[in-house]
Amino acid sequence: MTASVQSVDLPRSSDWTVLAANVPGGVITSQDARYEEARKLWNGMIDRHPAAIVRCTSVDDVAMAIGFARQHGFEIAVRAGGHNAAGLATVDDGLVIDLRGMNQVAVDPERRIARAGGGTIWKEFDVATQEHGLATTGGVISMTGIGGLTLGGGLGHLMRAHGLSCDNLIGAQVVLADGSVVTTSETERPELLWGLRGGGGNFGVVTELQYRLHPVDGMYGGLLLYPRARGVEALQTYRAVTASAPDELSTFIAFLSTPEGAPIVAFIPAYAGDAAAGEAAVAGYRALGEPIADMVGPMPYVALQQMLDEGFQPGPHVYWRSHFLTGLPDAAIDVIVAGANAAPSPLSSVLVEHLGGAVARVGKDETAFDHRDAEYNFAVIAVWTDPAEADVNIAWARGVWEAMHPYARGVYVNYLGVGDGVDRVRAAYGPEKYARLAALKREYDPENVFHRNQNIVPAKA
Repeated sequence: MTASVQSVDLPRSSDWTVLAANVPGGVITSQDARYEEARKLWNGMIDRHPAAIVRCTSVDDVAMAIGFARQHGFEIAVRAGGHNAAGLATVDDGLVIDLRGMNQVAVDPERRIARAGGGTIWKEFDVATQEHGLATTGGVISMTGIGGLTLGGGLGHLMRAHGLSCDNLIGAQVVLADGSVVTTSETERPELLWGLRGGGGNFGVVTELQYRLHPVDGMYGGLLLYPRARGVEALQTYRAVTASAPDELSTFIAFLSTPEGAPIVAFIPAYAGDAAAGEAAVAGYRALGEPIADMVGPMPYVALQQMLDEGFQPGPHVYWRSHFLTGLPDAAIDVIVAGANAAPSPLSSVLVEHLGGAVARVGKDETAFDHRDAEYNFAVIAVWTDPAEADVNIAWARGVWEAMHPYARGVYVNYLGVGDGVDRVRAAYGPEKYARLAALKREYDPENVFHRNQNIVPAKA
């Protein structure tokens, strides 16, 4: 069974009226002046027209929206930040359950725990927790929703020090396909919590997430920019520094262009600790020589989290491919540099993220997230603005991605993109974890109502 398929029983106008009257956040259909703006996602490549967008502000709203969708045979998509590159937060002719109105964050500083609504974005979460000098691993783009990122794993600046976002998820509230509400923790429905730690939105609509927090008073990080001509040396330096980096240091390296279009290579380090130790930790990168710009130094965690937002604004078309890497041999470095230099759009980028540290210390079977022993994560991100340039940019990204196959093993589920099918989803988990997730899916969503995701097909009974 790949999806729950029902005949569509189109609602009458009175049905929409009743639904809207019971959902304080409102219901937006194509007749609404707000519809065109409301249906847009971060990735401008995604152009879908849902039947309606239900703006939920409570668990009851979510349950009502699910029931309405099932009654009338609509496919369901769940949206929070809307930042998923594959466009899974919307659906043609279906019902979008929009959680952005559920963005409250409550922090218990003594227990170092935060509860956040499923529509919260990282910017909101970070500001709330930093009021108490606390944080947890969040995405490096602050407009990203906490739910989507966490449920798929959650790479971020704190991951080597404190683990992935999903490693810090200690509880959740979930609305199931039948409208019932369940909670999960390490002692209550622990198998469901296991699945939520990397298994995506396969089991229901996650309306609240509970996180473990860590003391984070400040960071030492920023951008260290070099000319693109130093690309091979930069990756070799990156390989050498990351081989012995302390857990407090997370770094990714990006091949991108300046706003003026000049090709560069950027080290983006983030050290979770005092400035003196941070300066020592990144000294190996500075040893490459005189940079174009050195913007690395002490900064508040919230500032670091928002540092890259300007380059990831909604609107442009985006096509994303990725691999986990077992290492960075010279041949792989040559592929990355040649691929980056051949990008047809100055908006595109190629990046490598360093894993290990606390990420690797979590037991293989402790979470649904797999590939704990991967050393790096690689992504090629094609970005363009003219729809007529889609083919050349997609072909470039696919070509670089395919050239990296010899050095790859598996994929990060949050980096699966448009056109990735079931084989790539399986590659994200491996056969044993996929089978365990499929059994969990059969228990919580046997009809595959929630299939607008990187879908786990329910195991056969």
